[in-house]
Amino acid sequence: MQSGRLEKLLEFIKNEPNDEFLQYALATEFLRLGDTDKALSYYEGLVDKHPNYVGTYYHLGKLYEQLGRQPDAVTTYEKGMQVARTARDNHAFNELQGAYRQATGFDEDDDDDY
Repeated sequence: MQSGRLEKLLEFIKNEPNDEFLQYALATEFLRLGDTDKALSYYEGLVDKHPNYVGTYYHLGKLYEQLGRQPDAVTTYEKGMQVARTARDNHAFNELQGAYRQATGFDEDDDDDY
């Protein structure tokens, strides 16, 4: 059964099929409802068609991790950091960098052992 929120988003996207925020909202809603295939499709579509939509990269990377696709997650975080840096979005950059470090096993405290 679809949620009321999902039904509204699907109606909105009919009128604005290229709206980045609506695509992002749909991806997030599908993920919330446990439909990872549709969420993945929307997130991947966003990075392909709207590569400057910074918010996508963190969530797509986390979804890749959830699906056991670690190399794809790392690549997504790297690309997201580039996009965030270009956009001068320090908050997004820091979140992506933290996710990247966690995904690659880099722990900032590792340097303290030397």
